[in-house]
Amino acid sequence: MPVEPPRLPLAILPTPVHRLERLSEALGVDLWIKRDDLTGFALGGNKGRKLEYLLADALRSGADAVVTCGSCQSNFVRQIGVACRMLGLACGAAVMDLPYEPEFGRPSGRLPRRGGNELIDRLVGVDLRIHPDGSWDELFGHAERLAQEYEATGRRVYRVPVGGSSPLGAYAFYRAGLEVQEQGAFDCVVCPSSSGSTHSGLAYAYAGTATRVIGISCDPEPENLDDLVRLCTGLNDLLGRGKSLDRSSFDLHFDYVGPGYGVLSDGGDGASRLLLDQEGIFLDPVYTAKAFAGLLDLLPGLSGRILFWHTGGLPTLFAETVPTKSG
Repeated sequence: MPVEPPRLPLAILPTPVHRLERLSEALGVDLWIKRDDLTGFALGGNKGRKLEYLLADALRSGADAVVTCGSCQSNFVRQIGVACRMLGLACGAAVMDLPYEPEFGRPSGRLPRRGGNELIDRLVGVDLRIHPDGSWDELFGHAERLAQEYEATGRRVYRVPVGGSSPLGAYAFYRAGLEVQEQGAFDCVVCPSSSGSTHSGLAYAYAGTATRVIGISCDPEPENLDDLVRLCTGLNDLLGRGKSLDRSSFDLHFDYVGPGYGVLSDGGDGASRLLLDQEGIFLDPVYTAKAFAGLLDLLPGLSGRILFWHTGGLPTLFAETVPTKSG
């Protein structure tokens, strides 16, 4: 039997699952929601699950500083910053307003920028290094240089990839998949998919079952499928099992990204208004709004009990929204 990775309890688990009664009746479906917006740590969200394992590993390694990266409205940077403050660890984050892949170009549209998560980052003392917009590879390079800067001063740095998407992050969502299986049987689970650990962990947990796991991509890059495979390979190594997932194992839809990562979409706006009007539940504009828009569009092809995984991200609703141009 594999040994359970060290875990630092942060989230209030299990998070609730409940039926969306009014919306189910309005749409003629059996629609449920998993409330990871209610994890209870650092204003909620799914990232707290990943941090339970990532920061336990950081403490085990003897690190006294953590370095990561993301957008200025990163939910992960917000939560890791709060956790590091609680644990007495220095936290540095390389960020951009709008990281993007050059092959797709810098997207234009409405961008959540100042306020929101960034305000909380500064409140808890994150060493926030804001760089001009550029490629994700450039952002990763900025994060590595920040880690090296810390190490040059004698700090022991624990590097955390964007969104906490490592095999340990995927393990957290493998455990989340087992958690929800104890809460009920579902024919379909729909979740936002970006850096990959949420989607890969759930897909691994449900692999070999009759439940379909659908990821709604919030990024336009088809290479995200390769990230899902890589994360599941690492997760499989952690668990010591022979379960192999390849690109064909993942149901990932790219049709609901809108103008691009981090930029608001009209479909997401409409989906948010519908859920708020019917159920009084808020969605964030970067991830869950787009994922819920995808779920609504896919409903004609789905049947049985359908579960939407609300990953949180609500502080972004309080960010200033500004227009941005492609470039």
